[in-house]
Amino acid sequence: MPKYIQRIRYPPFEYSHMNADHVPLVEVIVDSEYEINTEFKIGNEHDWYAEWRRYNKNDKNLSTINSEVTDDTLPFLMRSRNGWYISPDPLHLISRKIIPPTVVILIFSIMVHATEPVLLELGFISNSFAGSYRLGPLDYPKLLLFSFPIFLLPLLIRMIANMRDIKRQNDYVKNPLAPPEIYMEKYENHVLIKILNFPIEIKIKRARIQVGMAMPERKKILEALNRKEYQQPAPGMSTELPEKRISSGDEMGTGVGEATPLAVKHSRILLLESLRVLDPGDWNENITLNKEINLYGPKNNWPGSIYSSLITVHWELIIDVVRIDGTLMKWIRPIKMKNSNNHTTIDVMPVRSGRIEMSDY
Repeated sequence: MPKYIQRIRYPPFEYSHMNADHVPLVEVIVDSEYEINTEFKIGNEHDWYAEWRRYNKNDKNLSTINSEVTDDTLPFLMRSRNGWYISPDPLHLISRKIIPPTVVILIFSIMVHATEPVLLELGFISNSFAGSYRLGPLDYPKLLLFSFPIFLLPLLIRMIANMRDIKRQNDYVKNPLAPPEIYMEKYENHVLIKILNFPIEIKIKRARIQVGMAMPERKKILEALNRKEYQQPAPGMSTELPEKRISSGDEMGTGVGEATPLAVKHSRILLLESLRVLDPGDWNENITLNKEINLYGPKNNWPGSIYSSLITVHWELIIDVVRIDGTLMKWIRPIKMKNSNNHTTIDVMPVRSGRIEMSDY
């Protein structure tokens, strides 16, 4: 039975707040019946990192796990990254970006109010700027009456964006789109497609292919680190939620409930979650029906499709469209790319935010 060495340090939801070198590197021996000759290293051992290679006699004192190894797209990816998806409202990103300045304004207002007597005596502020307004039985500082509503502005914008997202999702549930008919030929690091049929109420904007790595399986991470569920979770993970999830990150305890905006109850989630490791090719905006279109992968030469419990290399086609009612949507289709016998090395793992509004998927 073939044996492989898998080593991975997958970026957590808030990877920018963590020192990657202090997150334990998961190292295991994987037993599998599937034979694969591809070996690769993605990233740096002191940063976010993934390695897949053959087992040799020098690999000792490592945990052994049983894992399915295949080049067929795993079922959870077919459920979560296949079909039509609604792009989140642009207001989500605006809300996220204005949080820091609104917090600074509020803190500045509190500091000015706390030092108001000194600032008045030194002449830095005037009496018209200082003082309070009486509303009912209470006095409210003048500056805070203006800064606090500004501080609440991101929450208001986020609420409006969620309401608009829910409306778009409900509209789609009432009037779903048929899947397009696409012919595809696959080559090394690029594909040739021909869109044979597309819903008439859709305008195609652009298309590309991209490759990324999905989250490792939670149980296998805990097994490799000799940890038990419902005790201290692995770094970057939260405690697994007991209820049935809407978002995959919620169930796995890695998204902490913020991976996607509010989603409606449906047979599948209609908001495409972010791949935290993603390397896209260039967009092709010259898309025409029944015309052959070449889509090239990223500049880094990634291996072909390969899946296990810890490490996945997942390729997919993504088409940006706009519906006749103005709804921005995406069509996602997994691609099974062939593996070569070459050894692949990518110096830096391409990571991005786990939040859908900031990730570009």
